Amino acid sequence: VQLQASGGGLVQAGGSLRLSCAASGRTMRGYAMAWFRQAPGKEREFVAGFSRNGGSTYYADSVKNRFTISRDNAENTLYLQMNSLKPEDTAVYYCTADNRIITSQYRNWIQYDYRGQGTQVTVSS
Repeated sequence: VQLQASGGGLVQAGGSLRLSCAASGRTMRGYAMAWFRQAPGKEREFVAGFSRNGGSTYYADSVKNRFTISRDNAENTLYLQMNSLKPEDTAVYYCTADNRIITSQYRNWIQYDYRGQGTQVTVSS
């Protein structure tokens, strides 16, 4: 499985961006998928994710009510709609996937077998 994130860029505070993560190699049905981010000098952190059956979503408290994760299984693509962006959202955003991960592991980067290259999001004040 290869994951390719795109859609990052420079935006002013209060603006919006939509990230995409295109998966290739196999269908993502049955895979938990998630977005993580890493800001300069900080640890990588969980942002949002889908359960393996796609029926549940999970968000970091810092992005609730601002970010929305979605997936298109037909297109094998994961999305992250980011609204009301803040300077503290500035980071490199990564997408991940795994088909064996369990619920208690969803927020743990190291538990995902497949991790894509990141896309830079910069929010100016």
